[in-house]
Amino acid sequence: MAVLRTDRPQRMLAIPGVYAPQQDSHLLMQAIRREGVGPGMDVLDLGTGTGVLALGAARLGARVTAIDVSRRAVLCARVNAALSRRRVMVCRRDLSAIASSFGGRYDVVISNPPYVPTPPAGLLRSGAGRAWNGGHDGRALVDQVCACAANALRPRGVLLMVHSGLCGTETTIDRLTEVGLRARVSDRMLIPFGPVMRSRLAWLRGQGLVDEGQHNEELVVIRAEQP
Repeated sequence: MAVLRTDRPQRMLAIPGVYAPQQDSHLLMQAIRREGVGPGMDVLDLGTGTGVLALGAARLGARVTAIDVSRRAVLCARVNAALSRRRVMVCRRDLSAIASSFGGRYDVVISNPPYVPTPPAGLLRSGAGRAWNGGHDGRALVDQVCACAANALRPRGVLLMVHSGLCGTETTIDRLTEVGLRARVSDRMLIPFGPVMRSRLAWLRGQGLVDEGQHNEELVVIRAEQP
């Protein structure tokens, strides 16, 4: 179990198999603050992991529900909420349950889903890699968020989702537009490849996802608003 420090003086626990907060988490948290999340607002965190974003929204005064399909992530987020003395409802749910369980209830939906393109032998449904493996094009979970987020949002509600540009920024915007949301890129950040990306660099180049000599990826925050 690791003890992590976020950009605030808060200690976060991360257990093996649960995604530890990194640059993408911090980039998305900046967007959440800028969105004006605060008291009286209802926020849904899809794929909460350690709960860092859910707790960030709760510290701003929002009522927060956080879901994850991983039992480890749910446990981790609940422990972090208790340690932080913040009220966050943490549930073990699959994204497919969003439409029936959370229809039209939220002002803001946030998500940092697994999005790393994954070779066929990579684990998607179990193991430690579940925290970052996103399927062959990185979009297995990104597309699920695109498909279900609109059902969870109130009128004028907003989705904020972060992912790598390697899995298709314009594709995400198109998917969200198809379900009736007004989508755009709100934030960008260029970062060096991390250990997971470096470990599969040859495969990524073979798939045409990474150019020869490329050692950085762009992170993007997609903002999509319900009319």
